[in-house]
Amino acid sequence: MLEVRNLGLDGVVEIVPKQFGDDRGFFSETYNAKAMKEVGIDIDFVQDNHSLSVHKGVLRGLHFQTPPFAQDKLVRVVRGAVYDVIVDLRKGSPTFAKWVGVEVSAKKWNQVLIPKGFGHGFLTLEPNTEFLYKVSNYYSKDCDRSVRFDDPAIGVEWPISGDALTLSDKDRNAPLLAETDTGFVYEG
Repeated sequence: MLEVRNLGLDGVVEIVPKQFGDDRGFFSETYNAKAMKEVGIDIDFVQDNHSLSVHKGVLRGLHFQTPPFAQDKLVRVVRGAVYDVIVDLRKGSPTFAKWVGVEVSAKKWNQVLIPKGFGHGFLTLEPNTEFLYKVSNYYSKDCDRSVRFDDPAIGVEWPISGDALTLSDKDRNAPLLAETDTGFVYEG
């Protein structure tokens, strides 16, 4: 049985798989298509990705892929912790440019489902954080996009800021949302 909690944006949910532990450690079924389907999540994931951020304060995002290579993501942390941020990029949506943030960590053993049409980013809260995510479509360089992590029109309140952040040039120089054609339209 999965514990599922709505995070306030259409289709964005936190999922906590059960852990079964004893003096040896624990076992957890972190993904089961049948169990997901039972809670209303029916997505065919095609690729798993794994990233390591050596330092606290590494910010990756806000990333997304445009159609026809848009991706649903199921994200989790197996070591360390992140502040995970999801932004609605669907033009015409009642929550367009709104965001939600949630701590995802190895300790909490939680996951977040990010549907197509949403931007995603995370900030490491601990050194040596390992972040894993399943995606429903393959990587496409031509459809790969970013929106500025500090776009004032979105207003994400990151728990770490300024010189304490480590960003790639791509993320530091990403365009504002107003300058970006996301390719997503809200369909109600």
